[in-house]
Amino acid sequence: MMAQHLPILPILLPMLAALVLLGLRLDDARQRLVSITATLLLVGISTLLLDQAGSDQILHYALGNWQAPFGIALTLDRLAALMVVLTAVLALGCVTFACAGEDAQGSHFHGLFQLQLMGLNGAFLTGDLFNLFVFFEILLLASYALLMHGGGKARVGAGLHYVVLNLIGSALFLIALGVLYGATGTLNMVDMGQRMAALDGDQAALATTGALLLVVVFSLKAAALPLYFWLPRTYAAAPAPVAALFAIMTKVGVYALLRVESLVFTDTPASAPIQTWLWVAGLATMALAMIGALGARDLRMLVAYLVLISVGALLAAVGMDQRASDAALLYYLLHSTLVAAALFLIAELIDRQRGQAGTRLVCGRRLNQQRLLGGLFMIAAIGMVGLPPLSGALGKMWLLQAADDEQGLWLWALLLLATLAALIALSRAGSVLFWASHQGKPGTQRAHPAQLVGVLWLLASLPLLTLFAGPVSGYAEATAAQLARTDATLDVPETAPLAADPGARP
Repeated sequence: MMAQHLPILPILLPMLAALVLLGLRLDDARQRLVSITATLLLVGISTLLLDQAGSDQILHYALGNWQAPFGIALTLDRLAALMVVLTAVLALGCVTFACAGEDAQGSHFHGLFQLQLMGLNGAFLTGDLFNLFVFFEILLLASYALLMHGGGKARVGAGLHYVVLNLIGSALFLIALGVLYGATGTLNMVDMGQRMAALDGDQAALATTGALLLVVVFSLKAAALPLYFWLPRTYAAAPAPVAALFAIMTKVGVYALLRVESLVFTDTPASAPIQTWLWVAGLATMALAMIGALGARDLRMLVAYLVLISVGALLAAVGMDQRASDAALLYYLLHSTLVAAALFLIAELIDRQRGQAGTRLVCGRRLNQQRLLGGLFMIAAIGMVGLPPLSGALGKMWLLQAADDEQGLWLWALLLLATLAALIALSRAGSVLFWASHQGKPGTQRAHPAQLVGVLWLLASLPLLTLFAGPVSGYAEATAAQLARTDATLDVPETAPLAADPGARP
């Protein structure tokens, strides 16, 4: 009986944890205990959901037993389960790192952190476009406060730009929803997909306009060119555990694009322009981001541009609209999210041991834990560049193999050039930070054990994704096949009710 209610738990658990953390005046130790316990439970629940979704059964969960398209519906399939697991694994590393003292620099860190997880999990599990908007707003509201956690001029400035841009995005989101609802009469994604395919004439044109506007909104969330200029400065200014958690924020946009493109807009007039836009925007994002990475003069800014390179590759893969490319992007999405988060955390450890030089790529004080941090940086850099034997090489090779002859001409050239640019940029950063920096005596600052645990938790994913590449790639391929079979999503009659009386409402 409990198993059928699992899909709601990744939303309820962080919501309840946030209520406890924000409503009760707990000391720092108890806040950390509640937050880490809730996140550990989330890892366990998400693992159970992944196992449940592995049976290829798509579970629709109607809150209050109000059936779609009128009720609030959650949908658990392979893709949603994979993203919830990724969120939980990432969150555990981030919150562990924050417990070394970063959380105490401002108020309500852990409560806001749990609200952010609630919004992320809700966005991945919802089956309704309006509730996708609602969960977007929850995670954005939490991210506004987390971004400015601890204060400072740089964070406030970056936070202002971030808030304004996302408010514009939210307004466009609402307009797109209104247009689509006017054309189809529903906002449930399954129901909308059925009705979109049957539209013609003016209604089809109206729906196409709404679809393209929705893609613009998700492209802003994913930080696709020309909508990415807010990201590098924002991520570079954020506190380290927040920036690491933000590594999945762009992937929410990629997820939303993949979801609506495969479920709502397949076989509609909007499909072709959406694919063309994603393909071109992805390639352009990669091209401009690699120039930004080469020109970066700060390690945090460099990592932010490397995040953009991975976003460009993922968007191009969505635009390729092939089953093989969808499977490849899912594997690469897991890798790129976790390794980027690890690099943000490592940058913070370096910052604390370099004194006034911080993470700027200039000669400065020798690090106190030179060998330890140098080793962690090298592992993360190899993973981020995509060199063997770590999982980045497998992900990039799979993406390249998924391209057809025409697509391959562009993807091979740009992805390999971006890889070379990342290699040059990270090599230069490592040389400056660990070889050329020897001014004066090293400081006494050392990495806190909780910080090292958080970094190692995330870095452990790289060899694990390599060692278990077979099962992970098999799951990714099955997920891509499930996305391609729209009938598998449309023909799920069973709904797990929340109401005590299953026949209480129609």
